[in-house]
Amino acid sequence: MSNASSWFKAKAPQIALILITLIWGGTFLTVQYALNFSSPMFFVGCRFLAATIIVGLLSLSDLKGMTKQDLYAGSLIGLTIVLGYGTQTIGLQSISSSESAFLTALYVPLVPVLLWMLFRKRPHIMTWIGTVFAFVGLIFLTGNGFHQISFNFGQILTLLGSIAIALEIILISYFAGKVNIQRVTVIQLAVASLLAFTSMPLAGEHHLPQFSWILVAVTVGLGLASALIQFTMNWAQRSVAPSQAAIIYAGEPVWAALFGRIAGERLPLIALLGGLLVVLGVILSEWKPKFLNKTK
Repeated sequence: MSNASSWFKAKAPQIALILITLIWGGTFLTVQYALNFSSPMFFVGCRFLAATIIVGLLSLSDLKGMTKQDLYAGSLIGLTIVLGYGTQTIGLQSISSSESAFLTALYVPLVPVLLWMLFRKRPHIMTWIGTVFAFVGLIFLTGNGFHQISFNFGQILTLLGSIAIALEIILISYFAGKVNIQRVTVIQLAVASLLAFTSMPLAGEHHLPQFSWILVAVTVGLGLASALIQFTMNWAQRSVAPSQAAIIYAGEPVWAALFGRIAGERLPLIALLGGLLVVLGVILSEWKPKFLNKTK
């Protein structure tokens, strides 16, 4: 029992990230449904406003000691969040969900590449192997590939969003041990909400959508999900490397596909194989053979 307890304690951050990918995957269909009642950036702004209020109310005592470092970290992360969610949401208006899932999934190989480019941090060889398995699995899962990229407006936006998501993952890990988690989570959510609302004219959104209780309910629900997801990412990535976290986050489309299947969408055999490869990628990224211990 003691060994099992020690293992669970050591792996708690990874387990927490896996669990939030389940929640994350379940939000995809909800976002598509919400766009029937709202324009993209207005919805993104409302979603993160709700999340800001939820986390803020739970972190009132921590907000008093806010520092410049907290503001700086939260603002940078908030910028990447709104760029990632905003471009993906707008892109969904002109490209299919499978195209969006594939292009967004490019953040998985982008994280170790950007880490190498920006910080000269070379990921472990097993992380690279896990990245390859996860990304190939995502190609099978979405049913798309590079040959289907025509660089139309929706695809370019979604591709830019994948870069923003990769930077978000890297920045969260970079600041994780240097700031207060509660304060930074509130700041990044508030900045994401504010930037989403202010960018509405740039996205061609000049009028507010008609009031709908359905939209209010969906916004609050997704706000709660976003609050939990962002707080867990900030907490867990204090001890989980960004490249490994990106591989774990690759499980989000797997859950999204499964929820889509429950909702009536067709899930071909090749997609199941893709999901299996993503899971295998996560396992391989965790495996550090002794004969490779010298490889960093």
